[in-house]
Amino acid sequence: MADPSKHHLPIGGGGGLFFFYSDLRSLLRTKRTAALAYGLTFAFVAFTFFLLLNPSSSSSSDSSSPWFSNIFATAPATATAASAADSYRSQSSPLFSYFFPNEDGAAAGGAVSSPPPSSDNVRTGSNATVSRPPEERNGTRVPVNSDKDPIFRPNQTANASTASAAKPPPARNITLSSPGSAALETPKQDEVKNATQSAAKLETPKQTTPEVPKQNQTSVAAPGSSANRTQSPAEPLAPPAKNDTAKVAQVVGEKQIKPNYTNSLLRKQGNDTVSGTSAKQGTGDWIESLKKCDFFDGEWVKDDSYPLYKPGSCSLIDEQFNCILNGRPDKDYQKYRWRPKGCNLPRLNARHMIELLRGKRLVFVGDSLNRNMWESLVCILRGAVKDHKKVYEASGRQHFRGEASYSFVFKDYDFTVEFFVSPFLVREWEMPDKNGSKKETLRLDLVGRSSDQYKDADIIIFNTGHWWTHDKTSKGKDYYQEGSHVYGELNVLEAFRKALTTWGRWVDANVNPMKSIVFFRGYSDSHFSGGQWNSGGQCDHETQPIKNDTYLRQYPPKMIVLEKVFRGMKTHVNYLNVTKMTDYRKDGHPSIYRKRHLTDVERRSPLRFQDCSHWCLPGVPDAWNEILYAELLVKLNQK
Repeated sequence: MADPSKHHLPIGGGGGLFFFYSDLRSLLRTKRTAALAYGLTFAFVAFTFFLLLNPSSSSSSDSSSPWFSNIFATAPATATAASAADSYRSQSSPLFSYFFPNEDGAAAGGAVSSPPPSSDNVRTGSNATVSRPPEERNGTRVPVNSDKDPIFRPNQTANASTASAAKPPPARNITLSSPGSAALETPKQDEVKNATQSAAKLETPKQTTPEVPKQNQTSVAAPGSSANRTQSPAEPLAPPAKNDTAKVAQVVGEKQIKPNYTNSLLRKQGNDTVSGTSAKQGTGDWIESLKKCDFFDGEWVKDDSYPLYKPGSCSLIDEQFNCILNGRPDKDYQKYRWRPKGCNLPRLNARHMIELLRGKRLVFVGDSLNRNMWESLVCILRGAVKDHKKVYEASGRQHFRGEASYSFVFKDYDFTVEFFVSPFLVREWEMPDKNGSKKETLRLDLVGRSSDQYKDADIIIFNTGHWWTHDKTSKGKDYYQEGSHVYGELNVLEAFRKALTTWGRWVDANVNPMKSIVFFRGYSDSHFSGGQWNSGGQCDHETQPIKNDTYLRQYPPKMIVLEKVFRGMKTHVNYLNVTKMTDYRKDGHPSIYRKRHLTDVERRSPLRFQDCSHWCLPGVPDAWNEILYAELLVKLNQK
């Protein structure tokens, strides 16, 4: 047996270390010692893997996968739109990327390497110390710009900053920024620029398919930007408004006018471009301005775009009103339009008005001045119809004097424009005289005979006034009758009041205000100079309107009586108070140009037979119809 001392080096010499390991190896040869060593080694390895693989208590509640833990979240994961095709990625990819990092770890499903530890390290629920990057220190996850297209991981959620952080409700379009995140920095960036992030919808642990972000993602502005806004999870973002240019809808033939027609009226006021919501608002404001406007307080202004229809183009104008046909040489009286002081009166659009009247009856009731207005409107509307043969008088009449009623049919649009002769609105009557003859009277207690024929019309326009200036009515002797009683003498204003009261009661009892719109056109002023209509009054030398209000006449007392009657009625009556606006227009009457074929007496003394009451067409009554059109825009808009 060899001497052991030969194999040992002196203590303190170079063989001391070898001697130590030799003794240790001999010690491990024992079974008990070997079992203890292997056990300690296995425990160390198992504990190490436990720390690596087991999530912390603070984050495990938020993570549904044991392979995802705060230990790998040392840098923020960028989140933008993800494809559902990425759901195949293995849950072990974060661990794989941790041990085998590459340059595109984020795109491959791994976590980016964490920055160096700092003093901001925090303790997790598993007692593992994890380094928290600076952008997480304020409790907010801020996205970092990436040159790659990041995707959502299966069941990926925003990491809570502390164990007590509340889980956000499942919703789309959640901004992961908070008020304290404006000045956050990353170790390699001074500020975050143009970063966007959409949170993935939280899912149950059983779900593995990521939620694909939808449109309208909320952007997080760069630090310090005033545009940094937060969208509430419960409030979806509204789509961007369309800035479309509102186009004026026009009707061709039988096509319906579009509801936004009145945008064209706005354009005339300077609003050439009207966008979606603002167009509706602008139209509403414009209608409101018309509601509040006094159409009859204004002035006549020269406008070369008038008249509304070409002179001589309408064969339906009665000879008495056709001044051009009768040889009137001047034309300026046709070039005026009425301009109210409080609003812009819309130009009458015949195509649109035809659509407003589709399927309706519009009726004029009154004297020859209402016939003047009726013919004006028929000519205006007829000019907008392609086939004039489909606009005709119901009985085939070509002349419109001498009959009790007339009706123009607009066949393609199923509406009529009618005229009923009733110069007093109450009934003309005859009763036996003492000598057996018949005596003419005016029944102040009975409305005109034709009233039952128009009481159901959709729009009714009444007038009276001029016939109350004739000899019989103005003198009032043995002419006015109520029941069987004939007044020996009655003041004309009192007779006028009684007649209109009878008319008002009839309207209240017979006209349905829910169906019909009632208008009353006021007194149209006359301009006889040097006498009355039957005593040599003249106006043939007038070619310009009155410009100075001091030359206007006093407001007619009959119209004051009329307004008192209105106030006593239950039915609302729309008053077309044209008195003042017509008083300016001493130039607009036919005067001596009322006939083409004069009698011998008229040839010898033409100035004695002038018409200074009615109006040339085109002319002043066109403006009345323009106001009527504006009134209908307001009334039908209210309905």
